Amino acid sequence: MSDVLEFAGVSVVRGQATLLDDVSWEVEEGQRWVILGPNGAGKTTLLQLAAGRMHPTRGVAGVLGEVLGAVDVFELRPRIGLASAALAERIPFDEVVHNVVVTASYGVVGRWRESYETFDHARASELLEALGADHLADRTYGTLSEGERKRVQIARALMTDPELMLLDEPAAGLDLGGREDLVRRLGILAADVEAPALVLVTHHVEEIPPHFTDVLLLREGRIVAQGPVEITLTEANLSETFGMPLELERRGDRWTARLKVAEGTSAPPQSS
Repeated sequence: MSDVLEFAGVSVVRGQATLLDDVSWEVEEGQRWVILGPNGAGKTTLLQLAAGRMHPTRGVAGVLGEVLGAVDVFELRPRIGLASAALAERIPFDEVVHNVVVTASYGVVGRWRESYETFDHARASELLEALGADHLADRTYGTLSEGERKRVQIARALMTDPELMLLDEPAAGLDLGGREDLVRRLGILAADVEAPALVLVTHHVEEIPPHFTDVLLLREGRIVAQGPVEITLTEANLSETFGMPLELERRGDRWTARLKVAEGTSAPPQSS
């Protein structure tokens, strides 16, 4: 397998629940994918497969040229950058921000007795600066705002120069300013030809950064549509994905969506 990700007929079943159903999907080098869908669509499950942290029940899942089930995932995982809420919860609140990033070199969370080379520290500082977080380097992680933590998590995920970067709802919990700052920075990362292949999970089209090339739309574990953003992200596909009539608008390199209101009716009042 030569693609970054190559899934063929992949299903994930847990008990009576089918989390993913017959998913076939390929990600190539240089592509920037967004996985879009409602709660329970299977987005995080798909990302866990891509991260080598879950195996399919049926089908073949290829990650970075290896097949899950036939590769040592502990050798595979260091080649993948992952920023997720589950990983963030493991970061000690009293850990210094610089150490949160540099410890990714050993794949550990929390500095202990391990030692790092000068270039490791330089790399951590470089990434924090690129994400506008260099001024936080000596702060403890627990004192950061949610937006600041997200930037530190992404710096950590990039620390090992991964071949694949996975972002699980990176803008979740951010206020408007924090979201817009993060989306802008992710757009800069996506435009960098040296950056790894990117896959971002979100519920909201407003969180799709500039320069993302492709979209995969999921509903109830099945693919609704996939392909280049320009032709795949349509009102019809988005409405089918979320199970309601939606209006989709694009301004420049950003998207917005809202409920489509039938002519002659008005939207229901919103409580304050």
